[in-house]
Amino acid sequence: MTFAVGLLGLGYFAQFHREAWGRVPGARLAATADAHAATGADHATLDAMLGAGGIDIVDIATPPPTHAEAIRSALAHRPRAIICQKPFCTSLEEASAMAAEAEAAGVPLIVHENFRFQPWFRAMKAALEDGAVGRPLGLTFRLRTGDGQGPDAYLARQPYFQTMPRLLIHETGIHYLDVFRYLLGEPDGIYADLRRLNPAIRGEDAGLVVLDYGGGCRAVFDGNRLVDFDTDDPRRTFGEALLEGEDGTLVLCGDGAVTLRAYGARETTQVLPAEDRPGFAGDSVRAFQAHVVAGLGSGRWETTARDYLATMRLVELAYASAGSGTRLPVGG
Repeated sequence: MTFAVGLLGLGYFAQFHREAWGRVPGARLAATADAHAATGADHATLDAMLGAGGIDIVDIATPPPTHAEAIRSALAHRPRAIICQKPFCTSLEEASAMAAEAEAAGVPLIVHENFRFQPWFRAMKAALEDGAVGRPLGLTFRLRTGDGQGPDAYLARQPYFQTMPRLLIHETGIHYLDVFRYLLGEPDGIYADLRRLNPAIRGEDAGLVVLDYGGGCRAVFDGNRLVDFDTDDPRRTFGEALLEGEDGTLVLCGDGAVTLRAYGARETTQVLPAEDRPGFAGDSVRAFQAHVVAGLGSGRWETTARDYLATMRLVELAYASAGSGTRLPVGG
C-alpha cells in the first residue's frame, strides 16, 4: 500500500520534506498547500487540500503560530497520521492541548524531530545497546554552526533567527536534548548557563546545558553559533560528539564518521563510515519520514506529541535554570 501525503507549507525547510517524500517507499507526495501563490502550491489552504480528499498523512511544515489551527483542521478530516514540525506549537501548554486532542480523536500526532534519526546517532545508540562502551559516564555534543557572527548573521537562510527572544535552546538545542533522551533516557536534573554573544540578535546564541543521571552519567550540550569546527560542511553534523563509558569511547567527527576506541587501547575501529548522503543532515528527514510510514503498520512511533512534551519540558527547565543560576530537578 502506498500512503498519500499532503504537505502544508513550502518555506525554507519544507524543501527538505518535499524532496525526501519522493524517496520514501510506501509513500507519495500527493498534494501541497501554501498561502503564498508564488510557491506554486496545489492549494492555498489546508482545508482545501484535505477537502479534495485522498490524503493519508498530513505533514505540517509551517511556523509554530499556525500549528494548533492546522492540527485541528487536519483532525476534522481524520487522516491516518499527522506530522508537525518543531518548534512544536507556541508553548508547552498549547502542545499539551494538541497532544490530548489528537489522542481523543484517535489520530497519531508525531513531531518532526529528525536529529535523532541522523545515522551517526542511530549508530551510537546501537553501539550503546551492544555494550561497546559499557556503563556510560559522559556524553558531550559541541554545536559549532559558525553562522552567527556579525550584523548579517542568519539573514541568508533563516532571518527570523535574529528576532527570536529564545534562540539557541528553543530552536536548535532542543534537538540535542531529544538526542540525549534517545541515547541515555530521562535525566534527573538540569543546569543551564546561557548567554548572548552577538549584539545584533535578540536571543541567546551560546551556552551550556548539563543533564545529570542517577548513575553518575552527565550529558553536556555545549553550543556556540559564532564559532566553527573542522569539517567541509558544518550543516552535516552541526558539531562533534563524545560518548565515554567504562569500557570505551565513541567519537562523532565532522565528516559523519563514528569511531570506537576500547578502554586502554590506542587504535580505533570504525562504527560508521563517512559517506556522502543526500538530503538534510545525513538524510535524516527521509529517515524520519520512513519511520512514520513504518509506524502506520506497527502502531509505534518514537516522537509522538505526547513523548515530545518531555523534551519541551527540558527546554523550559533549561531557561528556568539559566534564569535562577541553579540546578533544577526534572519531573516530580
